[in-house]
Amino acid sequence: MSINRVNLTGNLTRDAELKQTAGGTAILKIRLAVNDRRKNAQTGQWEDAPNYVDVTVFGARAEALSRFLSKGKQIAVDGKLRWREWESQAGEKRSALEVVADDIELLGGRSDSAGSARPAPAEEAADDLGGEDIPF
Repeated sequence: MSINRVNLTGNLTRDAELKQTAGGTAILKIRLAVNDRRKNAQTGQWEDAPNYVDVTVFGARAEALSRFLSKGKQIAVDGKLRWREWESQAGEKRSALEVVADDIELLGGRSDSAGSARPAPAEEAADDLGGEDIPF
């Protein structure tokens, strides 16, 4: 038996990139920076060392999330690993290991990503209700 589950928390390194397949399926690509603590052998001090992880989201969830995922935003990702292989335009074989997200949770408050003009999900829902209180 094998288990293929990934849980990560980190910050987006760039704005989300939304594309469509020829068949019309939405594909959202993001890159997540996840820090790892390592001890510097020369100084003896603990340091943060970033790891960069490519994450893909498919379908209606991809379209919905694309409005809220911008550079610097802190998120939590739950998903699975997927290895893919392709050939470059120069004919070289390439491969990558990425996370296919089953669930993404937005973390932190609105002020955690300066310059973001995108509304928080709860605020957008309140706007859709004509300013009424959110019913939950």
